[in-house]
Amino acid sequence: MTDTAHSLSAQDCLVAVMIAVSMSDANVRTSELVAIQTFINHLPIFVDFDPDRIKTVSAIVIELFSEEDGLDALFGLIRDNLPERLFETAYALACDVAASDGTIRESELRLLEEIRYELNLDRLHAAAIERGARAHYVTL
Repeated sequence: MTDTAHSLSAQDCLVAVMIAVSMSDANVRTSELVAIQTFINHLPIFVDFDPDRIKTVSAIVIELFSEEDGLDALFGLIRDNLPERLFETAYALACDVAASDGTIRESELRLLEEIRYELNLDRLHAAAIERGARAHYVTL
């Protein structure tokens, strides 16, 4: 995994966080995949991201999730390769993916809590991000 750690870009880390949230309940939903693809296609942070990297990053997340301490390893990769100024961006994307199917499941909530902790996000800022995600995906 050492070679992989050195090859992750900041964009890869953001994609990894989104994929991890989608996989957290062991049921990757179409709406979550559509949300991830939409973010990659439209957000300025991904302007020069190679979409072929999605498969590689997905494989890394799947591999890590199959290991006993894989989640800790994932957070280590993210902390090592994602600039701190993008920690809130990672959390915002994670919240949006979790909310994209209209229901945030317990496993997703636990992972979001772990992301907040691991990225040392201020609770007030995290609450504002969470509220924004809920507002994005509210239905009538």
